[in-house]
Amino acid sequence: MKAMNEGLLRGLIAAATAAVLTAAPCSRAAAAADVVARAGATEITREELRAYVESLGAQEQAALAKDPALLAQVARTYLARRAVLKEARLRKWDEDPAVKAQLDRIRDQALTELYLQSVSKPPEGYPSAAEVQAAYDANRKAFDVPKQYRLAQIFIAARDEKDAADRARKRVDEVVRKLKPKAADFGEVARAESDEKEAAARGGEIGWLTESQIVPGIRSAVAGLSPGAVSDPIHLDDGWHIVKVLDTRAPSTRPLSEVREALSAQLRGERARANRQAYLSKLVDQNPPAINELALSNLLSRPQ
Repeated sequence: MKAMNEGLLRGLIAAATAAVLTAAPCSRAAAAADVVARAGATEITREELRAYVESLGAQEQAALAKDPALLAQVARTYLARRAVLKEARLRKWDEDPAVKAQLDRIRDQALTELYLQSVSKPPEGYPSAAEVQAAYDANRKAFDVPKQYRLAQIFIAARDEKDAADRARKRVDEVVRKLKPKAADFGEVARAESDEKEAAARGGEIGWLTESQIVPGIRSAVAGLSPGAVSDPIHLDDGWHIVKVLDTRAPSTRPLSEVREALSAQLRGERARANRQAYLSKLVDQNPPAINELALSNLLSRPQ
């Protein structure tokens, strides 16, 4: 299961190679050998780094896809691990009987998992175009997108104390006064008056939100507004919100062309899990287990 395809992974490695190589000078010979990073006598090639990236978890791979610059840090981490491995071998750590037994268990677990993945892998042609279409049709509601609003707001914070609340109300009245002229620029007023500084820097823009993502008190206020309209001040627990509807999108269903790749990956994952379970069940049927319940009951008991 890979979060990044081969093309994207090649792009990530190419984009970060220059940054990685700044950690140490690179000779022409090293470049010819496709070395992308080194620490002392330890070098890693493009293919080694690609294989290491593919071994990372889905979360780490997703972070790399979002920010390719992180690949330089991945290279440094891999170099550090290679240095540790070199030190362990020099000290013959892997020859210690307890360590060797643990390594054998880890190897057996890894071999088991890799073999299970190989026998569970769906055929290359799965799912077919017809199977993807059938899955899409059967689960069309899962691809429904509710109505969306592109919003901007001016936020005036207010604490519980009466004097602070009074000052906030006066600020709200002043903002409303500034927005009344037809030529008023909501974005300029937001930049000058809104207490939500991050959004204020964008002219108060929050972005696209579905109805369920909007706070109920604000949702009811903007539901009847047309694009370009501004709400009356909305008083919530945290203060006052004046919201402008920049645009709306009607409810829709994402087309198959947009979700085909993700849906195919989901179907392959489901088939792989089903194949895995079927294979394990077959092995159990062929080799019925015999469990010594009495021995198991004492397994975790500590000697007195």
